[in-house]
Amino acid sequence: MCGRYELVDGKRIFVRFPVSNKTPVPPDNTDIRPTQQVLVLQADHVLSLMRWGLIPAWAKDPSVGTKMINARAEGIAEKPSFKRPLRFQRCILPASGFFEWQGAPGAKTKYRIARKDGELFGFAGLYDNWTSPAGERLSTCTIITTTPNRVLAPIHNRMPVILMPEDEEEWLNPDVSEPEELVRMLTPYPNELLEATAMTAAPATAYRTQG
Repeated sequence: MCGRYELVDGKRIFVRFPVSNKTPVPPDNTDIRPTQQVLVLQADHVLSLMRWGLIPAWAKDPSVGTKMINARAEGIAEKPSFKRPLRFQRCILPASGFFEWQGAPGAKTKYRIARKDGELFGFAGLYDNWTSPAGERLSTCTIITTTPNRVLAPIHNRMPVILMPEDEEEWLNPDVSEPEELVRMLTPYPNELLEATAMTAAPATAYRTQG
């Protein structure tokens, strides 16, 4: 799963990704958590805020979002919560690193995983728009996960899908909607581009997740 990540030196977003709208430079956040507002890049390169934890448009209870911070790539095109967003509501979540914990309860080691060159990267995400009975509209998102590469495998049995730069345009392209074209991008990131660094910190709060 992916339950914590960071975005620091946010002005780099406007260099690393094409952004079509004017938006303030985001403040550094080294502990981005589920249910918080997070930056996402949508079709037409619009940068906006959404709540992390996907609530399907058809959901009756918004609390389901706490269980959908991640979406497993395996079978994603068939799952009721994700099959429509996969075709029509995809996004990218910019990040500078993410975190996983390893070890026995009470003695876990926190790892920061990032690109070796320090460059920003983008998680493959999905989003949906939910309307409350009172008419309030809420946009929410989820991060797709896949099997780990060799860097992550000793730490965790899942990793977030980090899109290759050459796939980002296609991922956001609304004219691409065939699941077969999209699922091919949901693969582990190349081993040689990532590094994991052990840190000292308390264990993360557990979140139930599908990813």
